[in-house]
Amino acid sequence: MPEIILDKLVKDYGNKAPAADELSLKINDGEYMCILGPTGSGKTTCLRMICGLTHPDSGVVSFNGRDITDMPVSERKATMLSQAYSLFPPMTVYENVMFSPKIREKEEGSKQMVKSMVRMVHMENKVQSYPNELSGGQQQRTALARALASESDILLLDEPLRALDARLRLELRQDLRSLVKEMGLTAIHVTHDQDEALEMADRIAIIRKGKIVQVGTPIEVFQNPSTPFVANFVGRSNIFKGKLTGNHETYSEVELEGGQIVRAKKVDVPLGTEVVVAVKIGSTRMTNIVMPSEECPDPEQAEGYFRGTVERILYEGSTFTLEVNVESIGIVSSKLPNRRYDDYEKGNEVTVSWLPEKATVFTMPPEGLDEELRLD
Repeated sequence: MPEIILDKLVKDYGNKAPAADELSLKINDGEYMCILGPTGSGKTTCLRMICGLTHPDSGVVSFNGRDITDMPVSERKATMLSQAYSLFPPMTVYENVMFSPKIREKEEGSKQMVKSMVRMVHMENKVQSYPNELSGGQQQRTALARALASESDILLLDEPLRALDARLRLELRQDLRSLVKEMGLTAIHVTHDQDEALEMADRIAIIRKGKIVQVGTPIEVFQNPSTPFVANFVGRSNIFKGKLTGNHETYSEVELEGGQIVRAKKVDVPLGTEVVVAVKIGSTRMTNIVMPSEECPDPEQAEGYFRGTVERILYEGSTFTLEVNVESIGIVSSKLPNRRYDDYEKGNEVTVSWLPEKATVFTMPPEGLDEELRLD
């Protein structure tokens, strides 16, 4: 299977930002790569340049070291599952999935494989149905099975699970990854769903405004983001502005705009530098403040960087999110397991804290924090 290298690809449609702005990325042989980014960041254009449907204005696409930038689509052995599905209306589900083996005159030897693809996407009870008889999710599953049955070396998936209901989407994540690995394909899966990317990918490439801003394993991208944008896009984060006031052996200290001193990972920048601190909401601790009583007029309180008032409690099933209003800072959030749901009420006073190793420090982006965090 091919190793794919995208070298400084540029594609400008004349919009506010190029769809590809010297985009560079290496996808290893047999890798399941997820390209994760917000709407309009250039994800689909990247796939189209790999399969040949879109020609870059400049830059090189290579497979196994061979420049294939000008190679026709038909010679690239890459199959793209687009968001449009593009099923053949006069063909049944089975005939759509069998289309590629049939035109290669391998229909007889591919029957078992096609049946297994249909079963994998849970369409075995719809094999004789036509596209106009299917729901959007059923059409998407059929298109996915057809792409897998194409026997291409490269599988390009543009939001392949987006139209499915939540339960089926979760089930197909691992089924799809396992099948791609079993078939030995190189797969590039585009999505804006961070949970999908974190669960399925060998590595994740974060794309923003036509540029790849970070590439790494799911753990690397989640725990060690390279920019404030990545920190807030891959797993929601609490973001604070301040100045670096201390660098110690195992942690740094930052004075926030409201005067609070917080601890974070050690960082190699001069004292006094304007910085951004990012803490995942799942790593942010909220502890109720114990009110004085006759029995305990001076109760011991949990340590925290600052205090706030619970403003909202958002129940999410297995988890819930606390939104706490902190004076001079604003809303600080924490995601907690639902077993602790009854511990909190709106109006409670809480302390806010985190472990220093869970807080990442960035130098202030030159364009400003608000622009850095924008999704468009």
